[in-house]
Parts: sequence; structure tokens; C-alpha cells
Amino acid sequence: MLNDLDKTLTLQPSVDIRAEALQKIYNSLRSGQQQMADWRGGPLAVSAVPGAGKSTGMAAASAITIARHKLHSRNQLIVVTFTRSAAANIKLKIRQYLQDLSLPQTGFYVYTLHALALNIASRYSDLSGLNLNNSTLIDPNKNHRLIRTCVENWINTHPHHYKILLEGNEFDGEDTERLRRQSVLRTEVLPGLALTVIKEAKSSGFLPEDLWELNNIIKDDYEILGIAAGLYENYQNLLRSQNFIDYDDMILGALKVLENPRARAIWQNQIFAVFEDEAQDSNPLQSKLLEILATNPNNPNLINLIRIGDPNQAINSTFTTADPIYFREFCQECEDQGLLATMDQSGRSTQIIIDAANFVLEWVNNNEQEKAIKKYNEQNFAEVSQLSNLSLPFRPQKIYSVPSNDPQINANPAPEGRGLEIYTPKDIYHTIELIGKRAIELFAKNPEGKAAILVRENKQGTFIAEVLRNASKYHINIDLSKHNIKIYDVGQEEKQSHIPREILDVLQFIDRPHSPDNLKSALKVLANRRLIESQDLNIIASIPEEFLYPSPLDTQRYKPYVNKARRYCCSFLDARLQLPLYQLIAFLALVLQYDRNELATADKLSEKIWQQTAGNNSMSAILSVLSEIVNSEKFTGVETEDNAEKYTRCQQLTIITMHKAKGLDWDYVFLPFLHNQLIPGSLYIPESNKFLGKFSLAEIARALIRASLHKKPIPDVLSAWEQAEVLKTAEEFRLLYVAMTRAKRLLWMSAAKEAPFTWNKPEILQNQEPCPVIPALQEQFPAAVITDI
Repeated sequence: MLNDLDKTLTLQPSVDIRAEALQKIYNSLRSGQQQMADWRGGPLAVSAVPGAGKSTGMAAASAITIARHKLHSRNQLIVVTFTRSAAANIKLKIRQYLQDLSLPQTGFYVYTLHALALNIASRYSDLSGLNLNNSTLIDPNKNHRLIRTCVENWINTHPHHYKILLEGNEFDGEDTERLRRQSVLRTEVLPGLALTVIKEAKSSGFLPEDLWELNNIIKDDYEILGIAAGLYENYQNLLRSQNFIDYDDMILGALKVLENPRARAIWQNQIFAVFEDEAQDSNPLQSKLLEILATNPNNPNLINLIRIGDPNQAINSTFTTADPIYFREFCQECEDQGLLATMDQSGRSTQIIIDAANFVLEWVNNNEQEKAIKKYNEQNFAEVSQLSNLSLPFRPQKIYSVPSNDPQINANPAPEGRGLEIYTPKDIYHTIELIGKRAIELFAKNPEGKAAILVRENKQGTFIAEVLRNASKYHINIDLSKHNIKIYDVGQEEKQSHIPREILDVLQFIDRPHSPDNLKSALKVLANRRLIESQDLNIIASIPEEFLYPSPLDTQRYKPYVNKARRYCCSFLDARLQLPLYQLIAFLALVLQYDRNELATADKLSEKIWQQTAGNNSMSAILSVLSEIVNSEKFTGVETEDNAEKYTRCQQLTIITMHKAKGLDWDYVFLPFLHNQLIPGSLYIPESNKFLGKFSLAEIARALIRASLHKKPIPDVLSAWEQAEVLKTAEEFRLLYVAMTRAKRLLWMSAAKEAPFTWNKPEILQNQEPCPVIPALQEQFPAAVITDI
């Protein structure tokens, strides 16, 4: 019961009504949500299962907290989420609850984490060191010119170290191999290492000097953290010299402000508490910022902080700086003090889907623990115990269905067919045929139903859409269009967000065709759009003159697919000579075979460029403006908001990656191509990079930095690679769990007997082992196995 509202609430009839409204909101919540509403102060961890209603629970708890403590603009609640769409959603829900309580819609703010940091840093620019009026925000990727420049600077200042990398494990001194390795190091290995380490270190509060200290502890042949420290230092110098800031600078700037006692007191005095959503995706600096803001200025030992998340839906830690161990540690600390709330009831899925998800969680944990026990001997058994508590892939937490009187409409719906269906098609084409036929059956029975195909990577989605749209070409007897079923390939539909980058890469090649970097970037655009076959681009890029202007003997020596790539590149160069500059972008859009939406985006991009280069229509001016558009991400054609409605329309078969599907749900979910090669798979080292060893410098550096952050013994290179492999395996299984829990009424799973080794060449099939979870599910749920296919 909500039984400790202020006693003064009973003194007036209007307040009696408000108390009744509060009680009504409270009674509408599930038990886990009510634990949030019962919060009075101090820390509280909330561990929630998929479909538990985190945002509804947080919105209700926020409104009740605002009412109970009479919060206002000078003493307010701060709610933090990670995306703008999530922030807008929870803000709307809080306002609705406050309206139901007849309270003014004040006393709270909802921020994304970076917006909150930016607000703090911008108000005190003298303390934060960030002059936002003169600075440009960037979010660099591996091909960003800033990353490339810091790599080139490091190479120029560390020739001896670079030579060690160039020689690698074995090197016979052959010139062609030297050029190839130079291309690999300058365009792949070192940019990848720089990007990984810079984000990992900055988000953890590490400076270049800290990496140097770690490097002195570890002795490896390449001094990986020493290289990383040099790249990081160059990057920071370049940021300052060009008035750039990145997203981590926002957090660091806010923390600098809060180091000042007066500024910290001002913020803490106007914040009553902080509620954080999706806490499993936070990093150390973000957590530190929220803890400072949530600290009671009159009692530094009191932190009014609720952190809510699902540690079993942490699926970003292997490619972002998110690290789920911090939220799991917070949950453990709160549990030890009796301050852990568990939202374990979910009304999303039918019972057999819940049972399957719970089984996968338990099976994976048991399987990984058995591996650990085999690995560690009796003397190290304490490490196995530690693994079972915090480092297992999943936090032991089952999903339970909701009670029969739950207010959610159609909670835990009846299954469609068997609810869980597991197939073993003969190949990937048979898989798509089965999906198409099942989708037709489902939509015929329930036209209002919603369905999605969840894939591990975008290339799989592109292939599925291609086959479904051109079924007869692949000898498949289905036609979704005849049944008014729309195919929505999210990866392809949103691909126009990459158009500025693609156009820039090709124009830079046209401007300087003899640059190995520019040539490789243009070839990657062609390969990514599947206009040329997959091949080792480093070999071609290392000898641009010979590739572009071969002798008759060279032409005969090259493979047909190399000559095809040359013809594309030569057509780009011919266009530069024959067309006026203002027509180049339109020409490139046609050559790259843009679809209707992409052509519209290219036209918009072209118009924007010509507006900004009026009076100076030179190639250098075009490249300058286009580089600014790409690097600052200011092009309005680039989508920044997720709109859930377009992914969940009726009569639509949505094709979407498992990562992007998080937070969404459908009546029917198809999970094809569940093979061991991808889930859990293994850390992949391209053949072209193996001269450095059978490991990735970037992954080694990440593992070493995280070991230091977690205050664990710093591993050697081999152990660090093994740890990175364990983390990847755990995250892939969590990703599968997230995908499974998107389904409401039917979960369709399959692992074809024959599938491609690489989805760059889906037409080349070979025998593939299923994801190890599939045989376990087939044994546990024999009624779900479909054999008549």
C-alpha cells in the first residue's frame, strides 16, 4: 500500500482526491514497479526483465516522487535516458501521470545523458574548458580524417616502432608485401586501435600518461598500450588545435564543473534525486557524473539514485565503451544492503516463449561455468566462484508471466500455433521460402498482426529482402506482394545516412587518384554496395598507378573481378574530365545504383553543397564542405531519431538487426541463420592482418584497459585475447536472448544445414554447424521441432 503520503493530504477534499489518484496509479503497477514507487531515498538498483515495463514503472515512480516530496523547479527530479526518443516517451508518460494527479507538470527534467552533461558544461564554460560557441562536435569513426591524421603523425614520430609492426611475425622484405602491410597498418590496424583506445580510455577517465604507466607494467613485443598512448595523445592535440570536441569531452567537461565546490553545491541543491534508465549501458564516467549529481549536499554519504536496467540485455559492450559489469556490481552492492528491486514479471510474450528464454539463460550460464571449471584448476577455484557471481553471461534472473488481474491488455497472449517453432532447412534459400510461406499464413489469419525477421548483420537482411522481392529468380514459389505484405528492410531504407560518406570517399579518389588511402576508400564503397566482388583491397591500393594504368601484360595477369573494379574507378576519373562539377554527385549516385530514396538524399546533399560553395565551385571547396558535413554530422538528411511505428506496421514484414530490435516487439518474430559461426562465433582476424599475430591490437588494448579499471591483475597478451573472446561469446548469447524476447505470440527459429562462410558471398554455400543453443532447445522443447518442411 502507498501508506505514508503526507498526513496533510487528508485535510482538504481536493487533496483526498489526489490521494485516491495516487493510490490508483500505485495499484496499477506490478510488484516490481511498486518497489520503485515505494522508494524514499538513498540508492536503489532495479533489475528488470524484458517486457517488464521499465519506462512505465519509472514514469509512475517519478510522478509519485514528485507528489510525495512536493518537488518544484528549485528542487527537482532528474530522469536520464540514453536516446532522445526514449526521453520524449518517458517525459510524455510523466506528464500524463501528473495530469491525472492534477499537479503542475513541473518538478522534473528528462535528459539524455549527453544533453545533461552539455547543459552543465555550457553553463560554466570557464570551468569546463569547453567553448561551445566556437567548437564543433564530432563523433569520429575509423575513417575520420582526425583519426587518420593522428595515425600519420604517430608513424612519422615513431619510425622504429612502426618498422616493428611492419615486419610483424615474419617478413621476407619483398616490396609488394611491404606495400600491402603498410596499407593494412595505415588504413585498418592503427585507425582501429586508435578509435577503440581513445573511446575506451576517455570514457574511463584515463589520460595518455595512464596508458604509458600500464604499458610499463606489461611487456609485449609490440608495446600495444605504448602505441595506443601515442595515438591518444596525438588525437587530443588535434582536437584542441581544431576546436573540436567529442561526446566524452561533454562528460569530462561536466565533471570538471562539478569539481568546483560552489558549482557542485548549486547543482546538488536543486536536484532532489536522479533516476537512470538503461543503466546496463553506462560507462564509468557517466556513472560518476550521475552519482555526484544525486549526492545530498548536506549529507555526502547519502546518494538519492535509482538505476534501472537489464544486465541480461547488455549488448553493446564489445563495440562501444558500455560495460555491464558496473551495473551488475551496483545491483550486487544494493542486494547486499536489501536495496535491490526486481521487476521479473513480463506480460509481453506467451508462456512457451518465456520458458524458452529462461531455458537459454540457464543453459548458457551452466555451459560457460562448466568451461570455466575445466579451465581453472582446484587452486584457482575461487575465480570460478567469482565468475558465477558477476562475470557469467547472464545475471541469474527468470522471467515470470503476470497475474491474471494484470492491467496490461492481452498480457501473455495465447500462442500462435506452437508458439515456438524450430526448423532445420536444407539451405538459406529454403529458409527464406519457409519464412515467406509462414508470413503469408500468419497475415491471412490475422491481418492486424505485426511481424519481423531479426538478423545478426545487415548483409543478411539485404539478402533476405532481395530474395523475397525477386522470389522467382531464386526458384521460390512465393509472392508477398500478391498478399499485400510489404517488405521493410530497415538497413536498406536507412542506408541514405551513409550517402555523404560514400560520395566524399569517391570524390576524394577523383581528386587524388594516386593516393592509396583514397583508392582503397573508393573501392570499399563499391564493395559495400556489392558492385564489385569481395577481394583483398590492400593489394590493389598499395600499387594505384599499376592498377589504374596497367600494361597489356598486367591486364591479362589480373583476375576479371580486379579489371571490373578498375573499370568503375576509370569511369569516375573520366567523369571528372567530361562533366561539370555540379553534375558529378548526380553521376556518382547513378553509378552507385542508388534507389529512389537514396537518389533523393543525394540530390538534397548536392543542393546543400552548391549553396555553401556559391562563388567558389572548385573541387577543393566541394571537398571542404562535404568533409564538414560528414565530420560534424550536420546534414539534415541523416536520420537521428528512431520511429518505432515504422518498424511495427501491420501487414509489414520488417527486416531488422537484432541490435536495432532492442526495445521493440512484434506478434511474430523470425530468427533465421542461427549458426555457430555467428552466434556465438569468435573474434575474427582478417587474413590480411595475420602478419601481426593471431589477435587484434584493438581488442588486446581494450581488455588490458578494462582489467585495470576492474582492478584485476593485468593479463598478458594471450590471456587478454582469451578474455576478449569470453566477453564476445557472452554478449552474442545475450543478443540472442534479446532477439528471442521480442516475440509475443510466435518465435520462429532456424539454422539451415548449408549457409555461406561469409555473407559478402551468400551464393557460396557450405555445411554449417547450428548455434549450440539450437540443439539444446530442440531437446528441451521437442514439440517445437518442425520436421515436415
